[in-house]
Amino acid sequence: MQTFNRRTFIAAASTLAAGLSSVRANRAADRIKIGQIGTGHAHASSVFSQLKQTDDFEVVGVVENDPKRRKPLDGSYQNVKLMSEEQLLNTSGLQAVVIETEVEQLLPTAQRCAEAGLHIHLDKPPGETLEGFQSLAETMERKELHLQMGYIYRYHTAFQFCYRIIEEGWLGDIFELHAVMSKKVSSSSRTYLSRYAGGSMFEIGCHVVDAMVRILGNPQKTTAFSRQTHPEQDSLVDNQLAVFDYPNAIASVRSALTEYSGQQRRQFTVCGEFGTFDLRPLGGQSFRLALEHPHDGYQIGYQDVTLPEGPGKFISAFRDMAAILRHEKETDYPLSHELAVHESTLRASGYSVPEQS
Repeated sequence: MQTFNRRTFIAAASTLAAGLSSVRANRAADRIKIGQIGTGHAHASSVFSQLKQTDDFEVVGVVENDPKRRKPLDGSYQNVKLMSEEQLLNTSGLQAVVIETEVEQLLPTAQRCAEAGLHIHLDKPPGETLEGFQSLAETMERKELHLQMGYIYRYHTAFQFCYRIIEEGWLGDIFELHAVMSKKVSSSSRTYLSRYAGGSMFEIGCHVVDAMVRILGNPQKTTAFSRQTHPEQDSLVDNQLAVFDYPNAIASVRSALTEYSGQQRRQFTVCGEFGTFDLRPLGGQSFRLALEHPHDGYQIGYQDVTLPEGPGKFISAFRDMAAILRHEKETDYPLSHELAVHESTLRASGYSVPEQS
């Protein structure tokens, strides 16, 4: 098994380290004031825990409008000031917010924050329509604000490696991309998720759709297939496949909520004319790499590669956000990308999306 040497790791992790400028002295005095609205999203506790571990931000408070969630809050929120949304938005010097409400409140909350002139980290998926997200994007663009979506693999070191070698041409022209994003959920989770017509693809498939769009762009056509394993039990669409057409490539994403130990079979595979990147399971640090031509010490043929762990997917995301807000770098995910991901996710989830003129 090949392990990453320091030189190669630094190159692969350049985006992860982008938020770390060459001079980080006295960073505490230059921290960005940020608050969190909502604790109901599945990622909320983990996002907040990692946000507190960054030295780029000063967390001024947390808003939770649901009294059942407010008392008591999860232990991750101890020693943090609880406040109303009005209090948070009127906090002197506040620059950004993290929005971790339940899905149906993500966009309305984000729209209020955008109108207040705040940069936003917004969890996924941003609503069941394209129009609502387009409205938010228009506000963010008009006010010159940064929007960062909370897709979990953006700053994962293996995905960062994949993006880099594709951009550098190691794999040549990409002709195939395949991903699986599945798990098995409890009966109570099935009941909760049944409220969303998009099912598994909408809930978790969006994470790999984001990576697909990063590599291949907006698909020309999306064909969705959806099945219900237990229609007599609930309305949850729990078994889905989407096929995405590109001019010179075909991509497919599978997502299910009924697969035993599905996390262990999650995968992301990209095939080009000069090589293949094959990561499984997702979230791990090891993958297989096939190369027709050697690059940076990697040999011809298949080889196993293991990367060092990064600092944490949300820590890396917030460091990147801080670098963008300080004008140390440009975003790797412009609003056009965010819109393409949401449109592709909606189509893959079986929602009716108007054709763009």
